[in-house]
Amino acid sequence: MNTLDQPPGSLAGTTQIFQQYAPKFRRPDGQSLREAARAKGRRAQEIDNKLESPEEQQTSETTDWKNASPAELITHLLDRFHQRHRRELPELIHLARRIEQTHGEHPSCPRGLADHLSVLEQALESHIQTEEQVLFPLLARGEGAFARTLILVMRMEHDHYGEALKRLNGLTDGFTPPPGACNTWRALYLGLAALCVDLMENIYLENNVLFETATPVHKTEASHG
Repeated sequence: MNTLDQPPGSLAGTTQIFQQYAPKFRRPDGQSLREAARAKGRRAQEIDNKLESPEEQQTSETTDWKNASPAELITHLLDRFHQRHRRELPELIHLARRIEQTHGEHPSCPRGLADHLSVLEQALESHIQTEEQVLFPLLARGEGAFARTLILVMRMEHDHYGEALKRLNGLTDGFTPPPGACNTWRALYLGLAALCVDLMENIYLENNVLFETATPVHKTEASHG
């Protein structure tokens, strides 16, 4: 099944971004992302191509990560999300600066977007370095009991990214380019929408799968909790 033909929530993370952090995308339950895209005046095929390309399928569609080992999920997180964030954010910042410089007088120009993305990039790089250098090695070795305080910090930072995405949604009018927007402007907003879905799926898999399975609560702890 194609990504956009699936109902919201069928992909890990899409509910968070399309409902919580991008409220303009809200649609009745059961409506596919393609229908939501059309309702927003989107070019569904462009979003399809961005969110799901033939050579890079959404692995979470076919893999039940709750049954995977922490090491397997960590490898997926590093390959599927961390490297993509590092690759795509600089380009999105570049595009945002071009739009602000070229269309700064346009009433729909997302002024401040490039700076917001730069702050997000710096915070995210610090976050994922902590995961890669400290947290993930502990979890991969089965030493999650020693990482609970750090996991709490990572969860708090995830919440901050949710707020950053909410701000991103506001700056871009729900990722909606104005009528007659140039190709650069449309490409920027498509890229930002894909980044948001990626980031929320990343957060979902860490919060709800990796952190839960790698740091199980023992019955004795639960009885005192």
